Amino acid sequence: MKEINLILEESYAFSLEVMRLARRMREAKEFDLASQFWRAGTSIGANVEEAQAAQSRADFRSKMAIAAKEARESSYWLRLTIDGQVLPTSEVTPALDHVEKIIRILTSIVKSSAS
Repeated sequence: MKEINLILEESYAFSLEVMRLARRMREAKEFDLASQFWRAGTSIGANVEEAQAAQSRADFRSKMAIAAKEARESSYWLRLTIDGQVLPTSEVTPALDHVEKIIRILTSIVKSSAS
């Protein structure tokens, strides 16, 4: 039986949320915001995936740290989407909550991989 890797699962699920919300941002004619959010949001999962084949502990930590930075950037774009009234708060809040969970997980991974 295959063991579940929480951060792999969460970052992949978040990428699907990013795709949906970026489409909605484009419908609202917020093309630059959608592009920035798309790049940051999908980069989280891509870096987590890359970390699975890291060449060293330092490489693993570096990839996870980059994923954490991209998660923080994604949070920024989501908060901007809410505060700029681009999309309804109720539509964006679940993704914001999700990325905050991912930030906590990644921060824990980066801290624990330093020792």
